[in-house]
Amino acid sequence: MRSNIKPIALCALVVGLTVSVYAFAVLAGMHAGDLSFYRSELAGRAAMTWKAPGDEDIPAGPLGESIRLGRLLFNETPVYASAYTNAKVRCQSCHLAGGTRPYASPVVGLPALFPMYNERAGRDISLEDRIQECFVRSQNGRPLDPAGPEMRALKDYIVWLSQPEPGRQPFEGRGLIKLPDLQPDPVRGQAVYAAQCAGCHGDHGQGNAPQFPPLWGEASFNDGAGMNGIRKMAAFVQHNMPHTRPGILTPQQAYDVASYIHMQPRPAFNPAYKRY
Repeated sequence: MRSNIKPIALCALVVGLTVSVYAFAVLAGMHAGDLSFYRSELAGRAAMTWKAPGDEDIPAGPLGESIRLGRLLFNETPVYASAYTNAKVRCQSCHLAGGTRPYASPVVGLPALFPMYNERAGRDISLEDRIQECFVRSQNGRPLDPAGPEMRALKDYIVWLSQPEPGRQPFEGRGLIKLPDLQPDPVRGQAVYAAQCAGCHGDHGQGNAPQFPPLWGEASFNDGAGMNGIRKMAAFVQHNMPHTRPGILTPQQAYDVASYIHMQPRPAFNPAYKRY
């Protein structure tokens, strides 16, 4: 019987079958050796990435209770530290995702950096000093009792987040991103605010508690807070805002909207706490 397959097509078919058989043989040969190696290496790489600790990683006993309190204080500051804050601003309003989001002023790894020279204070400061600074400036409140449960809990929470895990990569993304020096324009910034920020933070910067903090007014951070600085706010905003579409603003737009927010009224820093 005469075949309908042309010589060229027949040749291609034979070559294709040969390649397929060879590939199958290679994979079959790797199953017990090389393939398992690659699988284990991929699994190893996945295990190497940094991961925030979870509830199952909180130790039992008093230390675990302190860590849990610290997390509550950090995530819902006006509720659990109402005696020390006048603002409706949470720690995680500026240190996003419970202090774990890269390039959003994370607190992961912070304990190892102290004592640290602080230009504003003109001296070396401790982690406790840094926490107090947040309360008297960003929270527009008063210092915590240095020996009280709140201070201990916040320190325990930050240390717990910062513990290195064997076999995992260190946390990456300390601080804020670096932006070029730009000339801000608050008039343009007002338009950016209306289009990109007012939906969450309100037309008058009043916020929408508890998720979206006020950006100006009596319930906001005071004029001594780091976020009152245009450059710092611009770096935070450009990488992390708007909340639902982070990163859509250009560096110039971030500078502009930061300068607009900077011009709005807010509480004055209490000079009695200038140590912080």
